[in-house]
Amino acid sequence: MTSPSSPRWGILGPGGIARAFTSDLRTAGLDVTAVGSRRRETADAFAADFSIPHAHGSYEDLVADPDVDIVYIATPHPMHAANALLALEAGKHVLVEKPFTLNAAEAAAVRDAAADRGLLAMEAMWTRYLPHMVRIRELVASGALGEIRAVTADHTQLLSSDPAHRINALELGGGALLDLGIYPVSFAWDMLGEPLSLVASARIGDAGSDTEVATIMAHANGALSTSLSASRGAGPNTASVIGTDARIDIDRVWYTATSFRLVEPDGTVREEYRSDIEGRGMQYQALAAGRYLADGLTDSDILPIDETVAIMATLDEIRTLVGVRYPGEE
Repeated sequence: MTSPSSPRWGILGPGGIARAFTSDLRTAGLDVTAVGSRRRETADAFAADFSIPHAHGSYEDLVADPDVDIVYIATPHPMHAANALLALEAGKHVLVEKPFTLNAAEAAAVRDAAADRGLLAMEAMWTRYLPHMVRIRELVASGALGEIRAVTADHTQLLSSDPAHRINALELGGGALLDLGIYPVSFAWDMLGEPLSLVASARIGDAGSDTEVATIMAHANGALSTSLSASRGAGPNTASVIGTDARIDIDRVWYTATSFRLVEPDGTVREEYRSDIEGRGMQYQALAAGRYLADGLTDSDILPIDETVAIMATLDEIRTLVGVRYPGEE
């Protein structure tokens, strides 16, 4: 399938995260041509708010829209796989909100469907595409930190304790891990590669989902990563990459457009980076998708789809260790 250099976006699932994403698309001057919801009035209201020309009262109508090249999937976690497959089967590229799916098996099914059709399937891990993260990867690759020995990050928020809220409800893929923990786990993958072993501990709430989860993962050359994710208490939300020659300290909120410092062992600040962007920064992943399609590529060089699937397998292993399983899983 050929796509223009600036693909035409369709929004599937016009909730809160879709509003943030669409606002950033508008900030970047990107083309949003359609929105689809299971309720026509919801789609109409979203379209009116963002001056989107086409509003559809079903996901099927959205993916069939000839004026849409790529579909942003922003529904609750358990619907991601089915919604992505629907769009892929209609010949549309997809950018799927994280977590990409509920588990690795679903992620692999989406990956394989995209590959079979020669389409782009990307996880919307927007953090990886932010300018400060691009610079951090440059510093790591340059050897500025020496040998990377450790990575640490937290994603801790005070969210609803209502058992029916999506952050808690198992039937909605609830739990701190998939909603919040995916950020530090993906960051550890980004900095250190695949974990060779891991341990995890969690507190399980009344709804049966994890409210706090901590991980320790061992990576190549003995490097370690630690993460803490929580939905019942707000922490610092900072991160560090620690090497033998220097470390990088990322300020709160580390997974958004923020600042960091490259610090030598004696405390000397060798480099300070401050983000200066328009909007929240979700447009950078969309701009990357546009570049891939313009170049005829069907995978991301920043977060390849195989890595997305493997990260989902890591999350599966963590859930197995802490005893969280979603309805319908074997």
